[in-house]
Amino acid sequence: MVKKEQGVLKENLRGGKGTVEIFHILTPEELMGHGKMYAKVVLKPHSSIGWHQHVGDTEPYYILDGEGIFTDNDGSKTRVSSGDICTIAVGEFHSIENDTDKDLSILALVVNDEFK
Repeated sequence: MVKKEQGVLKENLRGGKGTVEIFHILTPEELMGHGKMYAKVVLKPHSSIGWHQHVGDTEPYYILDGEGIFTDNDGSKTRVSSGDICTIAVGEFHSIENDTDKDLSILALVVNDEFK
């Protein structure tokens, strides 16, 4: 099967600011209980995904293009760019911000800590 890319715009995602566009690669149903999301996420200039916790799941980010600031569970901030991997363990908090004038594209995979 081949699907065409379709983005969904979200405003103030997880309490963040601005607009984020989500391109779902697999739906939760297609992940067959192993996860909640597998998507390319594009943070528009000066937008963010707000500070939130992962309860019962984990989420790595793979930075595809652009740059921004990743805030880790301990509150530390790290500038990230293409090729960087941000890992969020079960129970941890995090956020990410695009503080630039260009899009920040990431690959996000939310995986359950137990098979559902």
